Amino acid sequence: MNATVYTLTELANHIGARIIGDDELKISGLATLQGATTGELSFLSNSKYLQFLENTKASAVIVDPDAAEGCPVDALVVEHPYIAYAKLSKLFDRSMSKNIGLHPSAVIAKSCALGNDVSIGANVVIEERVSIGSGVTIGAGSYIGADCSIGDYSTLNPNVTLYHGVRMGRKCIIHSGTVIGSDGFGFANHQGRWEKIHQLGGVVIGDDVEVGANTCIDRGALSDTIIGNGVKLDNHIQIAHNVIIGEHTAIAGSAGVAGSAEIGSYCTIGGAAAIAGHIQIVDHVHVSGMAMVTHSLNKPGVYSSGTGLMDNLTWRKNTARFKKLDEYTRRLFKLEKKFEQTFGEADKD
Repeated sequence: MNATVYTLTELANHIGARIIGDDELKISGLATLQGATTGELSFLSNSKYLQFLENTKASAVIVDPDAAEGCPVDALVVEHPYIAYAKLSKLFDRSMSKNIGLHPSAVIAKSCALGNDVSIGANVVIEERVSIGSGVTIGAGSYIGADCSIGDYSTLNPNVTLYHGVRMGRKCIIHSGTVIGSDGFGFANHQGRWEKIHQLGGVVIGDDVEVGANTCIDRGALSDTIIGNGVKLDNHIQIAHNVIIGEHTAIAGSAGVAGSAEIGSYCTIGGAAAIAGHIQIVDHVHVSGMAMVTHSLNKPGVYSSGTGLMDNLTWRKNTARFKKLDEYTRRLFKLEKKFEQTFGEADKD
């Protein structure tokens, strides 16, 4: 367990905050406003939690300038408390420290190239011609296929599988149960039977990418599946073959992206959303949870969908009508106004 204690001054310097209160106050952890106790630091980033500030037992709270005056305890004042909390969370991370070196049960091919300060856990299997950068951690039970490369300071948690030919950048985090480089869903139908299309591409993952638990990223059919720098993928996501995801896009849990879809940079995709194959989504698009994206989105903005289940023919008709709903509403308002004017004149006669 992390027993590190920081003074309020040390924490303020880390996030560029202004201190209200005791500079030397000792902080040993982070907690919510409701759950904090003496010695812990909390934060207020949403006005709906303001009700909990008055009675918090935290020793200090991260607040914005508007909330600083009403804070009943010592405060770290910043413009964006949630970002400050995120930065400080690393200081209080209680993850187990890694043990540098190779576990005796690990099986590592002689043709592998290992960087400095590498940690490889129990029962790890690493196949031929794998390149592992300095400071990499590979958790117990993980499998790394032939010709993979893993950039410096990346972490694979226990029981991660990388099929052959996966290329991963620096400072990536891959959580347990994730499979990267499995075959894409490629089959050709011939007289009612399915002929497998062997997937000959790979997967390329940029720097500072995080992939949640039990997520699958398929290899490309011919060219590669590409995940850009800074992308964040939640748990239980399916990324199909030849998908391209632009830099710093975030996708929430249980979403699915079909083959050859292209998602731009700085997008967000809500939980359980479905992205159809062979479409393009431009930068700065935000798709709501459970939305069904069936066509390309060529303009930045927020998009939503979702209706009750119905037969496909009815759904297609209703979808076409829904697109004209605003037009129909405007026409109805005009008719109502004209109706009122007409009957108003008739009453006067």
